[in-house]
Amino acid sequence: MIRNTLLPLAAALFLAGCATTTTPPTADVGGGSGFAGTVSAADPRAEEAGMAMLRRGGSATDAAIATMLALTVVEPQSSGIGGGGFLVRGTADGGVETFDGRETAPAGATPDWFLDADGEVPPFAQSIKSGLSVGVPGNLALAAMAHERHGKLAWAALFEPAIALARQGFRITPRLNRSLASTADRAGWTETGRKLFFDDDGKPLPAGHLVVNEELAKTLEAIAAGGPDVFYHGPRAEELAGIVAAATPRDGAMTAADLAAYEAKSREAVCGTYRDYRICGMGPPTSGGIAVLQILGQLERFDLAALGADNPVTWHLFVESQRLAYADRELYLADSDFVSVPVAGLIDRTYIARRSALIDPESTMQSVAAGVPAGAPVALADGDEPEERGTSHFAVVDARDTMVSYTSTVESAFGSGLMSGGFFLNNEMTDFSRTPRIDGRPVANRVEAGKRPRSSMAPMVVWDPQGRPLLAVGAAGGSTIPVQTARSIIGVIDFGMNAQDALAMPFAMAYGGTVVVEQGTWLEQAIPHLEALGHAKVVAREVGLKANAVLNRGGRWTGARDPRLEAQVVVP
Repeated sequence: MIRNTLLPLAAALFLAGCATTTTPPTADVGGGSGFAGTVSAADPRAEEAGMAMLRRGGSATDAAIATMLALTVVEPQSSGIGGGGFLVRGTADGGVETFDGRETAPAGATPDWFLDADGEVPPFAQSIKSGLSVGVPGNLALAAMAHERHGKLAWAALFEPAIALARQGFRITPRLNRSLASTADRAGWTETGRKLFFDDDGKPLPAGHLVVNEELAKTLEAIAAGGPDVFYHGPRAEELAGIVAAATPRDGAMTAADLAAYEAKSREAVCGTYRDYRICGMGPPTSGGIAVLQILGQLERFDLAALGADNPVTWHLFVESQRLAYADRELYLADSDFVSVPVAGLIDRTYIARRSALIDPESTMQSVAAGVPAGAPVALADGDEPEERGTSHFAVVDARDTMVSYTSTVESAFGSGLMSGGFFLNNEMTDFSRTPRIDGRPVANRVEAGKRPRSSMAPMVVWDPQGRPLLAVGAAGGSTIPVQTARSIIGVIDFGMNAQDALAMPFAMAYGGTVVVEQGTWLEQAIPHLEALGHAKVVAREVGLKANAVLNRGGRWTGARDPRLEAQVVVP
């Protein structure tokens, strides 16, 4: 049981330490502290929650879970216990495990789940603000499975920082304020959301305002004391399912039985090498791990280090490799419990080499189609999935050099907008293709009962050529996630960058026939060079990037978050 007498002190420590923190803490590598490790997350208060577990002798798994729980409080627009995630754990001896806490479709869901009475796909916003969009949350089941295997601290201890933040209050960051303003229709859809985050005139509370979420504190206390069964069984599960059912305009709505039936899964990692570095990530139902390995593998024959980070040709090659990887992703990737996903074929080095041969450093591919890897199914069609926007990544390393890379999401900002127990419920069902068939062919990522929607999340861990733990990295940002992650790995391996510089590199990504480069970076001036290489349409835009990493350089671990976040995550 949590000792409530400790919570005011814990809150004071967490809240006092976060107002001026702008970069993740670095590892404590000696002296009399008795601990080593670091945490990188999108919010300094969540980082401190994880660091508190490390200081108490906790494992990287303990720290990652505490970070996820704290993000439920301070970053409600992005992740939390109302959503799901993927966790990759890598050890000093090269061991790797992956945990799948992706949300599932309720038992009553069918392929035409989102179609209206005329069999048409309605406007996307209509699908989001509905019980139709809510999948059975998986983050707590994932946390419980990972903790059972690798936790060192008591389960209840992991909740203490989050409970303190919810009960004693947390201050709104500029980033949260901006998200409240841009998605007020979802964040303020329910009475609970309006009371927590908006004033009497319906305006978002300003940055610096103290928010107390007593309902969430009580929910977290109950789960801390009673374990995940409190969430997936009994009155709280019935209440959650009832809220979803009341907002679902058709038969098949989520039930308490759907929550009781949910299971997190231990999956086989997808692993490969890049320039003798071993890289492992999450396989289906996410496409992220495979896409990262394909992007890197297709680039391996090019000497990127010699070309340099500031060379338009480097970025041309990077964009071309993306195009190939995403063509495969769109056609083949889905929940492997329901669809035959040719995982081995997609990451086979011979197949990747064939795909790489299509890349020309002096010109652009005129068209890109999916390849035919070994084991590829036939008669599948590409779907119409949107991008994830409500996502957060965090990376942890502990005293044993065990790395944990964990990406958590509620899909869109504030998920579906529905709330239960003081937290937002995901809209992960809209990560399925809302169109189940195209030209008579089934879409791999169509809705099916009990199925997990495809994701772009790409938590990755990396070992150096000597087999030593090097890097845990991942990102948020929908379809940009594999690109952000691969770019960061290239920065570390090819360009010898530290974590902060790797995350700070400019961004370029292919969207169909358009290449988007990050506005305000040198790539904007490089647009004529990219056009000369054959890219028909290159545009500069502001892009929402959000990556986190921990990196080992010379035996010292440091954490970093995307510098684009810095002005948005510190309370003024």
